[in-house]
Amino acid sequence: MANSLMAVRYGARQVQGTINGFGERCGNANLCSVIPNLQLKMGFCSLDSAALRQLTEVSRYVSEIANMTPLSSQPFVGSSAFAHKGGIHVNAILKNPCTYEHMDPELVGNRRRVLVSELAGASNISFKAREFGLDILKGSDSTRRLSNEIKELEHRGYQFEGADASLELLLRRGIGEDGEFFTLESLKILVEKRPANGGGEESINCEATIKLRVGDQVMHTAAEGEGPVNAVDNALRKALEGFYPALKEMHLVDYKVRVLDGKDGTSAKVRVLIESADSTETWSTVGVSENIIEASWQALTDSMNYFLMRRQ
Repeated sequence: MANSLMAVRYGARQVQGTINGFGERCGNANLCSVIPNLQLKMGFCSLDSAALRQLTEVSRYVSEIANMTPLSSQPFVGSSAFAHKGGIHVNAILKNPCTYEHMDPELVGNRRRVLVSELAGASNISFKAREFGLDILKGSDSTRRLSNEIKELEHRGYQFEGADASLELLLRRGIGEDGEFFTLESLKILVEKRPANGGGEESINCEATIKLRVGDQVMHTAAEGEGPVNAVDNALRKALEGFYPALKEMHLVDYKVRVLDGKDGTSAKVRVLIESADSTETWSTVGVSENIIEASWQALTDSMNYFLMRRQ
């Protein structure tokens, strides 16, 4: 990229590069960095302002069709390019964004992100609340209580930096909003391993039986799946779609499991992150437990409750 910028400064009128640096060779000039540097830092007009605001969208679209995870740390267009975490930083950003940002992220179609973690202060909570359309004032009892609760959850292994949907549900519950659209009565999971017969392969059958309460009605049903988590997901949907048909529109995009303390072996606590989507939006939820089914249940139910809340 540096060679491209210097070449333009000394007279070059064309830069050859690729979106996100993708290509058959290493070292391709990344046009998502070259273009804003030329235009916003060096004064060379290469795109009109409306086209420049589409740069982040183009970057993520190319990553999607290339089946590559967008690089969050990428300058200008990465999801972490304008992310802030520490309470002091966020407090300063709210007063004057120029104190910690070199430019307005909207110029390239990106947005400012404030992360909530054990380092978060009241400013982070207030910023995220406003982002979610909630009225939680900095310095209020609700802010202090929620800040302490988030720190406690983070110490137990939760991480809300990549799970905004779970965070929004937590904040809404913290101010008294009921975000639960169903209540679990019971859940049973059967994993049956069947030996091979006649030289065939062994088979594993997973079945989840679930009893849910929606209002004053109880639904009792079962479903099979490719593994216990998929069986739980299928049973949950089967039980709820009669009450909430819109659930057919949402689907799971990504499922990640991370062992938090490997030295505990098979009894280690795990964190499950689930990314879900419908036709217009993508959201992420988190669950933590020593039991991978319980962690998955937390993330799955948060995902469905978030979707149903947005559809209210």
